[in-house]
Amino acid sequence: MKRVVVPLAHGFEEIETVTVVDILRRAGIAVTIAGVEDGTPPAAVEGRTGIRLVPDVAMDEVVAADFDMLVLPGGLKGAQTLAKDQRVARLLPRFQEGERYIAAICAAPTVLAAHGMTAGRRLTSHPSVKDQLTGAVYDEGRVVIDGRLVTSRGPGTAMEFAMALVQILMGRKKVEEINQGVLAPSIPFLE
Repeated sequence: MKRVVVPLAHGFEEIETVTVVDILRRAGIAVTIAGVEDGTPPAAVEGRTGIRLVPDVAMDEVVAADFDMLVLPGGLKGAQTLAKDQRVARLLPRFQEGERYIAAICAAPTVLAAHGMTAGRRLTSHPSVKDQLTGAVYDEGRVVIDGRLVTSRGPGTAMEFAMALVQILMGRKKVEEINQGVLAPSIPFLE
């Protein structure tokens, strides 16, 4: 079974987080939401519009080798917290070096930039953080894939982003199967 970890901090963008987690779980992918906030059990994390999610585990429990993909949700405040979190900082190179994927949406590519992981990489983001992606080859596509790095623009592209992640991990047929139930207007198929 494919496994994905989603670090979550206060100020996360709810649409991006819940859409991705929901679609991946519909595909049969094990998704673990890891809270970066303190608390045992993990404390509820509040999104940018006040919706609260309770993480499955604390970020301290996450081991990169246990996962195929790391998905960083947007929301400016949440992304800023993720960029400063030392546990996230330790995970990023392990995902980059291994045969694993890193995915980031909206403001979350700034987390990668904060750790020197965007120079020369083709990626996208929310337009409001474009200038923070120094050295990146910026692309205004709705979902941009550069090797094992997947990026997307914002809440309005969350479904396409989620479907692209499903296709990467499970194949095109699984995307078509899921879309029979969710009826997304446009499904991005990778070449």
